Amino acid sequence: MKLAAIDIGSNAARLQISTVLHNDDQVSFKKVEYVRFPLRLGHDVFNFGRLTPESEARTTKLMQVYKLLMELHEVEHYMACATSAMRESDNGHEVAKRIEASTGIKIQIIDGQKEAQLINNVVVQSLDDRQFIHIDVGGGSTELNLYQHREKIASKSFKIGSVRLLEGKETKGAWRKMQDWVEEYLDASQEIVAVGTGGNISKLFSMAAKLSDATTTLSEIEHIRNYVANFSQEDRINKLRLNADRADVIVPAADIYISVMRWAGAKTIMVPDLGLKDGIMQLVYEQVCSRKKK
Repeated sequence: MKLAAIDIGSNAARLQISTVLHNDDQVSFKKVEYVRFPLRLGHDVFNFGRLTPESEARTTKLMQVYKLLMELHEVEHYMACATSAMRESDNGHEVAKRIEASTGIKIQIIDGQKEAQLINNVVVQSLDDRQFIHIDVGGGSTELNLYQHREKIASKSFKIGSVRLLEGKETKGAWRKMQDWVEEYLDASQEIVAVGTGGNISKLFSMAAKLSDATTTLSEIEHIRNYVANFSQEDRINKLRLNADRADVIVPAADIYISVMRWAGAKTIMVPDLGLKDGIMQLVYEQVCSRKKK
């Protein structure tokens, strides 16, 4: 059985197609196709409050492409979710309905709480009994989750993201609110480890010196952030070989991860290869199993 997840963010839209594998009682997902395209919907929404006809047309074309790929792979079930940009757009729901009418792809616009929950469902599998602060930085929002003994004890979505910062459109007082939240819910008497998800932390991690296959330090993330910041946009693309839509947002995104880690007193960060698309994939599988039981 093949399943698909579509994640339409403020910076890029992703399609992942996976085969469901069964090994005795263990279920896993083997990625067979992954496509990422930089729609940059956040540019419209954070500046004009709505999606432009041009962005709607590009999104429609991309959904047509994703639909054809799913048909070629003979995907049986899928889910498409849109996050910060479309949920804040004045015409987000109208655009989603028109795209569905044109392509057959139904887009669910999810709130920050649902977004955090979907990511939580896969991230928690990577944790142990220590205290963790999970930081997921998107283009338009940042989701923070606090865990103790593998249980989520607090969660909050903030209107700070890489594209929003790049455009200078972060909500007034959002930095202070995020710091206050961290300090309120954190148990300062316990060791805390950060967990980072999102495309930017994955790229930073790939450039960093590692403590292990999935862990590096705050000081190393700071070092890589400063290293990248010394290059011009053009040199980040040509010399560091960053994608154009990554080159301009990676430093603002790094600032969010670094700030949260400093406030929390986290000296190390785990970077599992997981994100919203994986949470969507798991939900699709659970829904399929639930329907089969009925």
